[in-house]
Amino acid sequence: MGDRWYTQMNEGARNMAKNYTEEQTLLMIKLYQTNPTRETVDKLAKDMGKTVKSVIGKLSREKVYIKKDYTTKRGDKPVTKLQMVQEIADMLKGDKARLQTLEKSSKAELLYLKVLVEDLKEGF
Repeated sequence: MGDRWYTQMNEGARNMAKNYTEEQTLLMIKLYQTNPTRETVDKLAKDMGKTVKSVIGKLSREKVYIKKDYTTKRGDKPVTKLQMVQEIADMLKGDKARLQTLEKSSKAELLYLKVLVEDLKEGF
């Protein structure tokens, strides 16, 4: 696969048809920055005859797309098991590294342990 393959790949990339014109890109950026919501993305995709993923991809490449923050079903910011183990270690004033294997426990078990430790600290 020497120099010829490399040259063909580069020329192929340069000669590829663009999905969006410069005008479309500027319009997308302007409309999205005015109202950065999923509804705007859906409308842009419909109006331009593109998929939602294509529009999100283009806005991301242009560094204007704002990713929606992930939340749990209750609307809270998710907490990882590692974070829970570290919180438990802090409450017990223990060595976080020695409690790392607790991370293999289920989230429900870690939450229960955290509640028990909190109750012990408060004296019930």
